[in-house]
Amino acid sequence: MEIIMIKTRKTTRIASIVLTFVILLSVICVAGTVSAGAATDKVGLYSSSVIFSKYGISNYEVFVQTKDNGSNQKVFIHYNYMVNGEWQDAQADYFTTLSDGSKIWRATFHSMSGVYAIKFVSGGREYWDNNNGRDYNGSDKIGVAPVVSERLGYQYFSYNSTSYRVNAVLQNYAYHKNVFVRYTTDGWNSYKDQAMTYTQSNANGTETWGTTLSINGMPAHGNFQYAICYQVNGREYWANNFGANYDEYYYIHR
Repeated sequence: MEIIMIKTRKTTRIASIVLTFVILLSVICVAGTVSAGAATDKVGLYSSSVIFSKYGISNYEVFVQTKDNGSNQKVFIHYNYMVNGEWQDAQADYFTTLSDGSKIWRATFHSMSGVYAIKFVSGGREYWDNNNGRDYNGSDKIGVAPVVSERLGYQYFSYNSTSYRVNAVLQNYAYHKNVFVRYTTDGWNSYKDQAMTYTQSNANGTETWGTTLSINGMPAHGNFQYAICYQVNGREYWANNFGANYDEYYYIHR
């Protein structure tokens, strides 16, 4: 027996309405995803470090890089104060502009968990960097920066010490590379370069390099300064505290 399907004007109209609704719902969902700020190169963690720790609470310093020309720009560190606790926002301040035109923002926050993500507002839209859904934590010392100086704190420092440990965390751009620290003890009237050696590979694919400087007694504040140079693929990258260089205050203040 042959079964004949008869389409009435009413069923056709209902099908058309349903199809239109599905299409509109899809558009709204896509638009919602974009406005929520999925992974984007407009914002990213540049570097971070622990400034101070006591009684299980740490003070974090986070630098964020943004690449956008939108109006009313704001950057926030969206952080979890403690595990399963309430999330809070710490607003970052504009810090400097790099040679490529990107902006650097700085924020500090106190946390027991150290877990955070980055929110960037520009031109009325939100963009997020949440480390590809994993969020950041205190072990994430470097983001998009080519190389940074790692804060080591009091355990590596003494005013009467004759040695001074310096670590660099860097992107593994190539196997063959050269890393050294340039330092002065007389306010840059003179300086020395000392090679750094590979120490370890980190979970995020970066590397840690280090060296120990031999200094007879810690000079007065302001005389001792250093910067780190990373040479790879015919290019040279510097970690120099955004042009201010590092000193013993940066080293021990955590």
